[in-house]
Amino acid sequence: MQYSLEQLADYLGATLEGDEVEIKGLASLELANEQQLTFFHSAKPRYIQQLKNCRAGAVLIRNEHKEMVSVARLIVEDPYIAYARVSQLFSGSDVEAEAVISASAVIANTAVVGTNVNIGPNVVVGDNCKIADDVHIGANVVLGSDCVIGKRSVLQANVTFYDDVQLGDDCRIHSGAVLGADGFGFAHTEGSWLKIYQLGGVRVGSQVEIGAGTTIDRGALDHTYIGDGVIIDNQVQIAHNVVIGNRTAIAGCTAIAGSTHVGEACTIAGACGITGHLEIAAGSHVTAMSLVSKSIDAAGAYSSGTVAEPHQQWKRNVVRFRQLDEMSRRLKKLETEFKQYKVKVDPNDGC
Repeated sequence: MQYSLEQLADYLGATLEGDEVEIKGLASLELANEQQLTFFHSAKPRYIQQLKNCRAGAVLIRNEHKEMVSVARLIVEDPYIAYARVSQLFSGSDVEAEAVISASAVIANTAVVGTNVNIGPNVVVGDNCKIADDVHIGANVVLGSDCVIGKRSVLQANVTFYDDVQLGDDCRIHSGAVLGADGFGFAHTEGSWLKIYQLGGVRVGSQVEIGAGTTIDRGALDHTYIGDGVIIDNQVQIAHNVVIGNRTAIAGCTAIAGSTHVGEACTIAGACGITGHLEIAAGSHVTAMSLVSKSIDAAGAYSSGTVAEPHQQWKRNVVRFRQLDEMSRRLKKLETEFKQYKVKVDPNDGC
């Protein structure tokens, strides 16, 4: 794949300045060569120096920074967004595959398969499934009964959908993701655990991306819901009856416990833990490795935990953390005693 700078400028609505070059790929500012396109997005000193030394064929750049580079320039309003759009052109994973249904695929007689659908080797499609047009299903994917796959969606190899999972249009599910497994529902009785059978399903909106190894459990009674435009990283756990609002982003290794509702346009950073039955306000940002144990009622940034520090200092601070409750009680006692015994000073006393 290669594109002229004029073609890329037309595609992006960019202004081209400099000599024409054939672009064959993308690379970083530091490593790009004469046949590659790069972008300059952050004006930190490190990246400014890389820009000055840049040997790329062309740079995606804002107008106010264009004089800092001597190679060809594609001037855009937001170089990072432009880079994201161009990356689609050079992604081999988006090359249209021939619509073939593998001879080793097992498709139930009651399943409905649309046109231009690619189904890879060893795929299993259960009863009453509906697969829309232009869908790509990779090798070893398993769809339980009553699943729905929307138009142009892509399921990479080894994805598993249990029964009654519905996926919207233009979604991408990465390898090893499991949707619709039982939620963690058990009742404690007489020293043992009694399983609560999970009777709901999973409903995923359109334009959703779900990372490798991520698990989304089916609902206990109602469904688990993932809204439109949600992006979920690798190895995320979403428990039964969770609701994720439209356009929310969840980074890797985060876990969200049952029946929590996360609002629209939230960002949940990596390795966060969110306990069950909470409400997270739309527009909230939870920073990395935070524990959320109470509902968040207003948009904003929220953090918990402590940052890394030298081990000996951390050990001393742990001791202090354990003393906080006692210190708080002593402080309250001292405040009470001070209020009882404080002496009013006479301003004419000369003291």
